Amino acid sequence: MIGFGQVNIPDANFKAYLVGNTAINTNGDTEIQVSEAAAFGGTIFCASSGISDLTGIEYFTALTELGCGYNLLTSLDVSQNTALTQLYCTFNQLTSLDVSGATALTHLYCDDNQLTSLDVSGATALIELFCTFNQLTYLDVRNGNNTNMAFWEDLYWIFGPSMYGNPLTCVNVDDSVYCTANWDNTFNYSTNCPPPLTIQEHTTKKELLKVTDLLGRETKGIKNEVLFYIYDDGTVEKRIIIE
Repeated sequence: MIGFGQVNIPDANFKAYLVGNTAINTNGDTEIQVSEAAAFGGTIFCASSGISDLTGIEYFTALTELGCGYNLLTSLDVSQNTALTQLYCTFNQLTSLDVSGATALTHLYCDDNQLTSLDVSGATALIELFCTFNQLTYLDVRNGNNTNMAFWEDLYWIFGPSMYGNPLTCVNVDDSVYCTANWDNTFNYSTNCPPPLTIQEHTTKKELLKVTDLLGRETKGIKNEVLFYIYDDGTVEKRIIIE
């Protein structure tokens, strides 16, 4: 905050957008007041505006939608935007994205960035995630709402080790058994994935705890039956024994 209740907006292009929006700049001056930012409960759509810094967005605590794609952002923090429901920050240069306090966020589109790590566990209302074309080696979707989550694209393109996806070897989820059964079962889901740099070190040390069938009943398994191998590190593998 600067001056007498004015929002600090260092990026000239972002400030120009806000000052020129009469729904936000209600007194028509050349600054955005803290009271004006706090009172605004609509949508900020500032895509393709040459913006490299969204500092000041944290004062818009009643903001419901933010569209800031096709800019030059390298970091974005919406942890103070507790009323935000939809965030579109695609086609930037993001290496950092903080949605930890965005508890009303339901839709997140952060594809085509440079994210290596993404934690949406604090976005407890999130139901749709689109994060393709990043460099993710760590993804945490343990938001307590996995049973209601959907994905804009097939999970392969989000989690798969392909040119369209991310080099993930493990995805943190609420319930690894549920996600293995209901999401794309070719991926490794866990309630406690190892940190990216230690994944290879620990994968050889996991121990099998039990084997269950589709109904969660412990079994020794029979041929041509879908089985879930549950390990002590929280990972689950889906197998079918064919003879």
